Amino acid sequence: MPPADQTATYWIGFDLGGTKIQCTLFNENLKKVASRRRRTKSELGVDGLLDRIATTIRKLLDDAKVEPQQLAGIGIGCPGPVEWEKGIVRVAVNIGWENVAVGKYLKNIFSCPVSVLNDVDAGVYGEYVAGAAKGARTALGIFPGTGIGGGCVYDGQIIRGKVLTCMEIGHTKITDSAQHGGSGMQGTLETAASRLAVAGELVKLAYRGEAPTLFKAAGTDIAEIRSKTIAEAIAAGDKGVERVLEQACEVIGHAVANMVLLICPDVIVLGGGLVEAMPAKFEKEVAKVARRCVFECYRDEFEVRVAKLGDDAGTVGAAAWAKRAASNNPQLP
Repeated sequence: MPPADQTATYWIGFDLGGTKIQCTLFNENLKKVASRRRRTKSELGVDGLLDRIATTIRKLLDDAKVEPQQLAGIGIGCPGPVEWEKGIVRVAVNIGWENVAVGKYLKNIFSCPVSVLNDVDAGVYGEYVAGAAKGARTALGIFPGTGIGGGCVYDGQIIRGKVLTCMEIGHTKITDSAQHGGSGMQGTLETAASRLAVAGELVKLAYRGEAPTLFKAAGTDIAEIRSKTIAEAIAAGDKGVERVLEQACEVIGHAVANMVLLICPDVIVLGGGLVEAMPAKFEKEVAKVARRCVFECYRDEFEVRVAKLGDDAGTVGAAAWAKRAASNNPQLP
């Protein structure tokens, strides 16, 4: 890569996930310059993972021949509730973090403003500024994965509490089921409609011989039942698999209807690997259920769309939010 313009300024968007990290360098106009992806390696512990984050940023700057002093700001999306003003991740079970001041840590190293977001907030904001929700007034995001994440942007602002991030829609209670989710709570949206919940039901079908294509591909090993495997089984005619997926779509549709009645978003963005494997199915089924479950006057006031940015949503959103936040508050942690 040729040397970068030494007078230019840049932004970092960082997506910290349970299994992978993605770091992207953007120019002043938020156009992608370079990107790096690595395994998270949460087994390194808090200090080890913080060092891995900083090292990834340094290596990306080296790749692009950009000096650290050219950074205008860093945005980082992290799993779990975030104390956003102080840049502290309160709890992130999947990486073993509790009360980690990642914002202060990165600011001390790179000497620039750092904005710490919830990872799904970052993804939804990315879709809001450059993806499926571009041009919307209010965008709600629901992302089924191992769990189910949620985020909402209203009039350009990420909806957050006074201290903590919010929109933990996957942990809202929707049934009397005794099944537990990752939070330990019972009967939540994610216990009924996450990829993990869907895979759990499909294991039962495979065991009973009611999903032959799925059984041939994955047996009864829940770890082998991936989003692509589910999509291929449905395409091959496994009707039981299709019914399980439609039941998950129905539950998500009910959640969407509830949010339409509460805040009337004009765009609902569905994302995550499960949705990306079967976009048309999710878009159609979730919209159908949601429209059935709201007042008639609301039925034409919202659209259900599939996310467009894929894995880039989190880094785009984190960088864009960092740029917005730094312009409003140059004293960010």
